[in-house]
Amino acid sequence: GVKMKLPEKMTEFKKNFEARAPKEALEIMHRATRRLKDSEILKHAPQPGNKAPDFTLEDTEGKALTLSRLLEKGPVVLGFYRGRW
Repeated sequence: GVKMKLPEKMTEFKKNFEARAPKEALEIMHRATRRLKDSEILKHAPQPGNKAPDFTLEDTEGKALTLSRLLEKGPVVLGFYRGRW
């Protein structure tokens, strides 16, 4: 089969998620996304290609993970979670 790149995978994931998610949940999520966009927070957010500062955090097993060491193995995707909605 054809191997999809990350943006294509994310688009496919979103499409499948929205097809299955309850309408009420989607409305809440879309409203929250619009509010974030309207707040102009994106003007201050890191952009694709920006270099992240090096950091070390613990994984779920308490093992230290350092960004620079992970980058030695290849590209790294960082996810930032907003927390409570």
